[in-house]
Amino acid sequence: MKNKVKWIESSDGYLNKTPILQFVLVTILFAMWAIAASLNDILITQFKAVFDLSDFATAFVQSAFYGGYFIVAIPASLFIKKTSYKMGIIAGLAFFALGCFVFFPASRVATYEIFLFAIFVEAIGLSFLETSADTYTTLLGPKRLGTVRINISQTMNALGDIIGILLGKYLVFQDSNLKAEMEKMSKSMAAQFGQQQLARTLEPYKYVLVVLIVLIVLFAFTKFPSGRPKTKTGEIASATLKETMAYLFKNKRFWMGVGAQFVYMGVQTGVWSFTIRLALEMFPSFSDRYAANFMLYSYICFFIGRFLASYLLSKFRETRVLAIYATIGCVFLLGTTFIHSIVAIWLAVVVSLLMGPAWPTIYSRTLETVEDRRYTETAGAFVVMAIVGGAVLPAIQGIVSDNSTMQFSFLLPAVEFALVAVYFISEMKHDKLTPKQKLELELSQKTQLDSAAV
Repeated sequence: MKNKVKWIESSDGYLNKTPILQFVLVTILFAMWAIAASLNDILITQFKAVFDLSDFATAFVQSAFYGGYFIVAIPASLFIKKTSYKMGIIAGLAFFALGCFVFFPASRVATYEIFLFAIFVEAIGLSFLETSADTYTTLLGPKRLGTVRINISQTMNALGDIIGILLGKYLVFQDSNLKAEMEKMSKSMAAQFGQQQLARTLEPYKYVLVVLIVLIVLFAFTKFPSGRPKTKTGEIASATLKETMAYLFKNKRFWMGVGAQFVYMGVQTGVWSFTIRLALEMFPSFSDRYAANFMLYSYICFFIGRFLASYLLSKFRETRVLAIYATIGCVFLLGTTFIHSIVAIWLAVVVSLLMGPAWPTIYSRTLETVEDRRYTETAGAFVVMAIVGGAVLPAIQGIVSDNSTMQFSFLLPAVEFALVAVYFISEMKHDKLTPKQKLELELSQKTQLDSAAV
C-alpha cells in the first residue's frame, strides 16, 4: 500500500504541520543519547574506585564522550548534506550500537583505555544523531514553533537521563561504597573484586543495544520529509563547505551562540559528573547506590524543568526566561560551593531544574541567526561541536578538585552559568516579540500575501 504524505514542505524546508509519527520517532532519539550520557556519571564513580583514578583522570570519560562529538560533527553534517537527515540518524544509531557492543570485550580486557575507546565509538554515533535530530526536530512543523518543538523533544532527553541513572543504580552499583570497600582488601583481592564490578557495567548496554536495533528498523521503513531548502525548480538547495564557512565567519551572533553552548555544557556536564562524587566526599558513610539517588533526583528536576520551560517559552520571550533561569542557577551553585552541609548537595540537585531549557534554546536561537537555509546542516554541526565544552571544562573542574576539594570545584560551573545569563541578556534586543505576537504577525503577513495574490 502506498504511504500517503500528510504534510506540505515549504521552500525553506519547514512543514505546514507536524507529522506525529515522525516527530515521535525523532524525539525518542533524545532519550537514547541521554541514557548514554547519564550512564557516564555512573561509570565515573565506578572507574574512580576500580582504577584508583584522580578526579582529573575520571573526567576523561567525558573527554572521550564529548570529544567524539567534536571530531565527528562536521563529517556528520557533510554526510547529511550528501544523503538526508534520515540516513544521518540511521548511521548514528548504527555507530551507537557498535559502541555498546565494544563494552563487551572492554569488560574482559579491563583497562581504562579500552573503556574510553568504547565510549568514544559510542559518541561517534551520538554525534551523528544530535547533528541530525537537533536540527531536524526544529524543521518538523511550522517555523514559528521551532524552539517549542526542540524543547518538547528535549523533555525526552530528561526522561532518558532518569532511565540511565536507574539502570546504573540497580544494574551497576551495589549497596555499598565501592572505593571504601576495596581499600579494606589486599591488592590481589581488590583487583579480582574490581574485575567483577567492571563486568557489571555491561548490563545496561545489553538493553540499550536491543532498543537501538529496533529503532534502526523503524527508521528504515518509515517515510520522512526531507527538511531541506529547495530552489524554484524544486531541487535541493545546497552550498559547499567553503561557501558555508565564508557565510558563517561574518555572523557574530552565531559564534556567540556557539560559545554560549560550549560554556553551558561545562555547567551541565560538570554538575552531573561530580554530584555523586560530592555526596560521597562530604558524607563517606553514604553507599554508592544511595549517592546515586541524588543524580536520580537531579534528572527528575531536569525533567520537570523541561516541562515548565516548554510552557513558559510558549507564553513569554525566551531570552527573558533563560536569563532568569541562568542567574538563579548561578546563585544555587554558589550555595553548593560555600555551604558546608547537606544543603550544598541538594542545591546541586535542584539546579538541574534550571538547566532544562538552556541547551535547546541556545541551539534554536543560534540556528535562527543563519537566515540562508542552505547553510543549516553545517551550522548545526558547529553548535553540536560546542558540546566539547563537556570534555574540556569538567576536566578543569577535576583539576580544581584535586588541588582543593570537590565542593570548591563547583565554583567553576557557577561562573559558567553566570556567563550563560550574560549571553541571554545580550540576546534580548533581538527577541522583542512573545510567541503570541509572533503568531499574530505571521497570520497578518499571510493575509497580506493572500490579498496580494487575489
